[in-house]
Amino acid sequence: MTKLLLFNTLLIPFLGFAQLQTIFQNKIDSIYEKNKDAIGIIVHIEAPQQNISWSYAKGVSDIKTNEPLNSEQPVLIASNTKPYVAAAILRLVEKGQISIDQPIKNLLSKKTRQLFLKKGYDLNAITVKHLLSHTSGIHDYVDDAYFGFVNQHPKYKWIKEEQIKRAIDNGETQKVGEKFSYGDINYLRLAEIIEQKTRQPFYTAIRDMLKYNELGLTKTWFIDLEKYPKQTLALAHQYSDKYNWDSYDINPSWDLYGGGGIASTAKESALFFQYLFDGKIIKNKKILNEMSSYVLPSDQSKYCLGIYHFDMGFNAYYHGGWWGTDVIYSPESEATITVFTLQKGFQHIINPFIGKEFQKSLMKKDIVKL
Repeated sequence: MTKLLLFNTLLIPFLGFAQLQTIFQNKIDSIYEKNKDAIGIIVHIEAPQQNISWSYAKGVSDIKTNEPLNSEQPVLIASNTKPYVAAAILRLVEKGQISIDQPIKNLLSKKTRQLFLKKGYDLNAITVKHLLSHTSGIHDYVDDAYFGFVNQHPKYKWIKEEQIKRAIDNGETQKVGEKFSYGDINYLRLAEIIEQKTRQPFYTAIRDMLKYNELGLTKTWFIDLEKYPKQTLALAHQYSDKYNWDSYDINPSWDLYGGGGIASTAKESALFFQYLFDGKIIKNKKILNEMSSYVLPSDQSKYCLGIYHFDMGFNAYYHGGWWGTDVIYSPESEATITVFTLQKGFQHIINPFIGKEFQKSLMKKDIVKL
C-alpha cells in the first residue's frame, strides 16, 4: 500500500491532490474489502515537499461494537518506540553527556551492574552502540515462554526489574559486537542510561529531549506511565489471532519500558520521523547520520542505531512494531508513510505500497498511468 500511495503522488502537479486523495482512498478501500480480517487500517502520508499531510482510516476500531475507525485514533506502536529511545540517547551524545562508543559499565545503576557482572557479562566490552544496534550479546527476556505467560496471565503487571532478571536467567552470554540479535533488553538498558544521566524517569526525559512540546507532538505518550493526553480519541483496539488477544485485555507493562510502550497516532508517528531526519531533534548532522549507518556489514544486518536502513531501490529508513505498526521514511524525497493494521500479521496487505515507487513517485517528472 505504501509504495503505491507514494507512486501516485507523482501525479500531483497534473491532477492536484484532491483528485489523488480520491485515488488513494479508493485503493485503500479496495484492499480492505479484500482483507476485512485486517479489522482496520490507518494510513498517514507526510510529504512536505509535495504539501501533503493526509490521513485516512478504513474498518472498525473495536470488533465488539463495530465502531468505525477514525484516522486520529492512537494505537500502541510497540517496537516503533525504539527510534524514540535511540534518538534520546543520541541527544545525550550530542550534548556531550555520553559517547556512542562508551562502555556501559558506569552508565547503569549499581544494582543492574551487579546482576550483569554476576552472570559473566563484560560491561567494559559492551558499549552504547552495541545496545543501540542489538549487537550487545545480551540474551533477551522475550521468548515463547514469555508470550505463554502473558497469554495465561494477561492482567499481570510486570516491572522492568523482573524483565531484566528474566533476561539474565534466560540464557548464556554471547560474543559482543559480532552478531545482530534483536532484543528488547537492549532498549531497557538504554532507558536506564537515560534515567541515570538525566535523573528523570526515562519517559519524562524522552519527552523533553525529543522536544514534544516544541514540535507539537501532543498525542504521543508512554501508555500507563504518563497521563492520557487531553483531546485525544480512545485507543483503537489491536488484535492478535495467534493468542486471541485484544490489546485492551492485556496489561501494557509486558511491552512498556523502552523496548515498546509508546502510544501515538499515525500522523504523529510520521511527524516524528520527519522531524528527526529533518534535523529538528538532533541538529548535529554527523550524529544524525550515524543513526542510519550500518554497524555490521549490511549483508549481516540492516539495523543501524534504532532504525533499519533498507535499499528498496532508494534509501528507506524503517521501523515496525509487534502489533502491526510500520513507519518508513525516504531521505531523498523527505517523505514518510505510516501504516497501522489492527490485526497483527496483516502487514503483508500493504507491502505492495512499499518499494522503489515510493521514491519514483516523488522524484520523477513524467506522468504515470494508473
